[in-house]
Amino acid sequence: MLPIIGVTGNIITINDLDYEYFNVNYSPQGFTQSILKAGGAPIIIPLGDKEYVKEYISMVDALILTGGEDVSPMLYGEEPRKVIGRTSPMRDEFEIALFKEAVHQKKPILGVCRGLQLINVVLGGTLYQDLSEDQSITIQHVQKTKSEFVTHSIQVKKNSILSNIMNSGDYVNSYHHQAINDLGNGLEVTAWSRDNVIEAIESVDKEQSIVGIQWHPELNALSNEQSLKIFQNLVERAELSKALR
Repeated sequence: MLPIIGVTGNIITINDLDYEYFNVNYSPQGFTQSILKAGGAPIIIPLGDKEYVKEYISMVDALILTGGEDVSPMLYGEEPRKVIGRTSPMRDEFEIALFKEAVHQKKPILGVCRGLQLINVVLGGTLYQDLSEDQSITIQHVQKTKSEFVTHSIQVKKNSILSNIMNSGDYVNSYHHQAINDLGNGLEVTAWSRDNVIEAIESVDKEQSIVGIQWHPELNALSNEQSLKIFQNLVERAELSKALR
C-alpha cells in the first residue's frame, strides 16, 4: 500500500457564471502531482475545525504544510507592520493543531514556504514580516522569472537530510517576502542563501522527522529532478515511519 501523504488545503471563493459566488476547498495541484510521481498517495486535508486533527493525522503517514498567507505576527508577539501581507487566523489555528498532532504521533512533516515559517513560529521562533526589514538581504527572493526555473543558489549543511538531495551551490526557485528571523527551539538551519536568508530547517531530534524549505519544489518537480527528490524523500520518510509503528 502506498504511503498516504496529507496535504493542507485552503479555501478560495470562486464565481461560477451560472451560480453565485461560493467557497471551494483547494490545494495547489503541484503537490498532488509531485507526490504521485514520487510514489505516494496524496489526500487534501480541508481547512476546518481543529477538533478533527487527531483523526486526520491518524489517517496519513506524513504531512505537508503548504504555502499561502503570511503567518500572523500575533503568534510571535509582534504588532503587524505596514509591510505584512494578508493573514488567515483560521488557517493558522488549524495548521498549528495539525502540526502539533503530527509531532505527537511522530509523523514525518514537510513544510513549504509558509509551512516552514509556521513550524518555526510554533516552536518559539520569529519572522521578518518582510525581507525589506533586513538591509543585508540583497538577493531577489520573489523571482520574476517563471516558477519552473531556478534563480538563486543555496548552501547546504553537511550530514543533513537535505544534503542527501542537494549540494551547496545548487539553485532553487523563490517566492517569499517573509523569512525566519529568530530560529525556533529544537531546529537547526540546514540551508541558506548567499545573503544568509534561512532556506531550510530540520529537527535536531532525529526521531522527529521534520524538514522545512523556503522554496517551492511543487512548482517544478515534474521537470526538476532535485525538486522531485524532495517529495521522494518525504515518501521514504513516511514509509520508514510507517514500518516502525
